[in-house]
Amino acid sequence: MLTKNHAKLIKSLQNKKDRNELGLFLVEGLKSVQELLHSNFEIDFLVGTEEFFQKNKDSIKDIRYEILSEEELEKVSSLESNNSVLAVVKQKTNKDFNIENEIVIVLDEIKDPGNLGTIIRTADWYGIQKIVLSENSVDFYNPKVISGTMGSFARVQVLYTDLNNFFEKNTFPVFGAYLNGKNIHEIKFPSSGILLMGNESKGISAELEKFVTDKITIPKFGSAESLNVGIATAIILDNWKK
Repeated sequence: MLTKNHAKLIKSLQNKKDRNELGLFLVEGLKSVQELLHSNFEIDFLVGTEEFFQKNKDSIKDIRYEILSEEELEKVSSLESNNSVLAVVKQKTNKDFNIENEIVIVLDEIKDPGNLGTIIRTADWYGIQKIVLSENSVDFYNPKVISGTMGSFARVQVLYTDLNNFFEKNTFPVFGAYLNGKNIHEIKFPSSGILLMGNESKGISAELEKFVTDKITIPKFGSAESLNVGIATAIILDNWKK
């Protein structure tokens, strides 16, 4: 049985205010928790089915855990379907990192948790390990973000910072995604640089435009007005990596 205190705690972590006050977040589902077990995140405790703990006992070691039925687990999970496990995990400090000869994604006012989850997962696919976000972007520890990464949250570093300050110190070329930029199919991308993606509806903030060294665009062949920011990020990264 899940204790009342643990059940209350798990439910509270679906709210950003409580996550920030407690310094904890949720990781839910088999794939994500298995990735978590092999990461450097510190797990507070696990709740899951007896089957999960039997199959993963070598990875759990000294971690506290409680065994639940599938029905009990689904009652406390934020996922529509979670019949295996969830973890309560300690947040990492929002710590600055150095940018070296690599590709870094910078996100300006990304609001949708699904979009951020997709971008993190896409970054991991293309071997990109660092993402910088404006301070008013969606919370990395939102359960929908973590779920959307399918475990990639464990391998991609995320930093929230003032983007004006960040770019003032930056020495790498900045490729900003616009509707009227240069065709990405005609660009020879460098081995390192920054990809700046803007808000889902407003695009890149006007105050950041002065930092963009290269305005780029995905050429349109049909009638759609725009692309989803997660999809656009994937297309640009694929062309960059070519």
